[in-house]
Amino acid sequence: MSADLPTTPVATPAPDIADVPAGSAPSGPVRRGRLPRLLREVTFRRYWSAQTVSYFGDEISTLALPLLAVLITDAGPAEMGYLTAALLAPNLLFSLVAGGWVDRLPHKRRIMILADVGRALLLATIPAAYLLDVLTLPQLYAVAFAMGTLAVLFEVARGPLFVSLVARPDYVDANTLINGSRAMSLVAGPSIGGLLVQALTAPIALVADAVSYLVSAYFLGRIRPTEPAPARGRGLGLREGLRFITRTPMMRAILLGTTTLNLFNFMFAALFVLYATRELHLSPGLLGAVLGAGAVGGLFGAAVTGRLTRRFGIGPTLVASFVLFPAPLLLVPLAGGPTPAVLGMLFAAEFLCAVGVMVLDIVGGSVQTALTPEHLLARASGVRRTINYGIRPIGAVIGGGLGAAIGVREALWIATVGALAGVLWVIFSPVRRLRDLPEPVDG
Repeated sequence: MSADLPTTPVATPAPDIADVPAGSAPSGPVRRGRLPRLLREVTFRRYWSAQTVSYFGDEISTLALPLLAVLITDAGPAEMGYLTAALLAPNLLFSLVAGGWVDRLPHKRRIMILADVGRALLLATIPAAYLLDVLTLPQLYAVAFAMGTLAVLFEVARGPLFVSLVARPDYVDANTLINGSRAMSLVAGPSIGGLLVQALTAPIALVADAVSYLVSAYFLGRIRPTEPAPARGRGLGLREGLRFITRTPMMRAILLGTTTLNLFNFMFAALFVLYATRELHLSPGLLGAVLGAGAVGGLFGAAVTGRLTRRFGIGPTLVASFVLFPAPLLLVPLAGGPTPAVLGMLFAAEFLCAVGVMVLDIVGGSVQTALTPEHLLARASGVRRTINYGIRPIGAVIGGGLGAAIGVREALWIATVGALAGVLWVIFSPVRRLRDLPEPVDG
């Protein structure tokens, strides 16, 4: 699980108005309804729909692409590592440059649409090559790298578009709805993907993901927000984004905290499946059920985040999430004994961890968006992605090395205890005193 994305809580009952411009106040008679207020605003609803369908499509390719590499091209462990690296490498290589470039452009929405269409076309080349019997592993590497590059462009453009669609007081609610869709995709997406792969084969199942990107582009094409003005100045202004984060105490604390979490969490992730199957002797089916419990925890986390922030305040909730995310994972190296006891501990660990990461993503993402001036949104996002995503493969390598050197269970103890250190960056920062979302810092 990652800690670097925004989401929104389940909104309270709101006026029954279908097409309220995003960020405006409703007028006239209203009545309570079941649909969250933001989803009654047509512009935000289309934006949310684009995100939702894309999340579900991503879950299909997350399963289908590795299966394709294994079943069709006979990829081994090294080749699977290269495939994963090809998908992740653009985050480290291009996030800073992409952020500076996107901030200079007047139409961020167009970048997102082009990225969606480009990813659809890239995915379509795989089933085409498969049907022509010319599919190769190098093609999969190239498609994965290009997909990762377009994903970087899409994500750094998303922040500026988000603030043009959502009023500041609604950041947490909007992020909750989006991350709620993400959590739902993690629950249902793998099952849908598995059925599609089984019924259609992995290459043809990728067509469904390609279609999801086209649907996302369609919804984004049907909104006309007033986007932030392009940043001025010479060059890409990359130093400005980095300087803004390093000189803003709350931004710096959140970034260092999430980077610490990601370092140790990916140490944990590199060893978890090996530990669960070889040392705890779980079958693949039981392991899948455990991971599914985590996804359900994400749904619960999305549902309660808004209530927690209103009850305890933005800052205390964010600080608590830095503990709630990693602390339950202590149950994993503790697990032992009869299979029901082991399953109970792993279910609890995954469920509570997913609650914590969802709260962290929602509140942390909202605070970072609120703090960042509009003309720096893409550059600040590029800096965060470079650092947060760059640390992940390092954590995985360290975790694997520790597991080989001192044992898997011992390495998991180091990973879980170390992840708790992330809270130290925020507990001794101005973050803990936040009651509401902060105002933008002068960039």
